[in-house]
Amino acid sequence: MRRLLMKGIRFYQRAFSAFSPAHCRYYPTCSNYTLEAINRFGAVKGVLMGVARILRCQPLVKGGFDPVPAHFSLRRNPQYKEEDHRGKKR
Repeated sequence: MRRLLMKGIRFYQRAFSAFSPAHCRYYPTCSNYTLEAINRFGAVKGVLMGVARILRCQPLVKGGFDPVPAHFSLRRNPQYKEEDHRGKKR
């Protein structure tokens, strides 16, 4: 199941995401975040984390650096909440 999900996400990245303008508010991108979450926590928890991340990705959020946390959580990684993707405070 894990491999199938990861292949599907990689297909999306190559087939669709590559041809659309970059508009992701977070780093890493939501698809890369989901890949890492699936790899780290398994299919079910990884997909849940990916869906939660996609739901957070909306115009009212500043975005920034938001890596997959060390422990399963559906919330944004609090350690990096006020930092941009270069690790600098906002």
